[in-house]
Amino acid sequence: MSMRCVVIPVTAFQQNCSLIWCEETAIAAVIDPGGDIDLILETVEEEAITLEMVLITHPHVDHAGGAADLQEALDIPIIGPHRADEFWIQNLPEQAHQFQFPEAHPFTPQRWLEDGDVVEVGELKLEVLHCPGHTPGHVVFYHRDSRTAFVGDVLFKGSIGRTDFPRSDHQALLDSIRDKLWPLGDDVIFISGHGATSTFGEERMSNPFVGVGPN
Repeated sequence: MSMRCVVIPVTAFQQNCSLIWCEETAIAAVIDPGGDIDLILETVEEEAITLEMVLITHPHVDHAGGAADLQEALDIPIIGPHRADEFWIQNLPEQAHQFQFPEAHPFTPQRWLEDGDVVEVGELKLEVLHCPGHTPGHVVFYHRDSRTAFVGDVLFKGSIGRTDFPRSDHQALLDSIRDKLWPLGDDVIFISGHGATSTFGEERMSNPFVGVGPN
């Protein structure tokens, strides 16, 4: 099924919030609404689509700070991340205070996600990969038909996610990238939580943290 995507940089951290929708049904989901809810809703209106769910890769405040507000405004479910990140959800108010963000509220996902789950957005199917390391419950959403992955803060163009947070694990992050992401294929385009898009093949060859160079 055909997927459309608009990336909306939000918050002072310029986090890549992704608005995705099924072209056949105009049903949409927003991935990682860290804030700037008005901007997200304006884009929904401009595209004439119906936002039906919030998807969370991990609940750092720049990725999930606006989730509860969106849920309340539209009465839509929050899906994800993995339950291992529940402590980060409860910590959202403290995160917002620490980084001088607008007030952020904890939430309870309508569905926790596990490795191998599938999330349906209209007729789109997003495969869920549990990719711990940056946070213990971080998940990646993969749309196989378009060869597109939404990787949150697992992997960046030329870099990888930080692992100096509570319950971060540097080796687990490297294993997630090499064991979960690389097997999807070099041609897969990924949208990170920050910065430019790239492909797994490009990063597999050149990324200084996880690159292996040409075979």
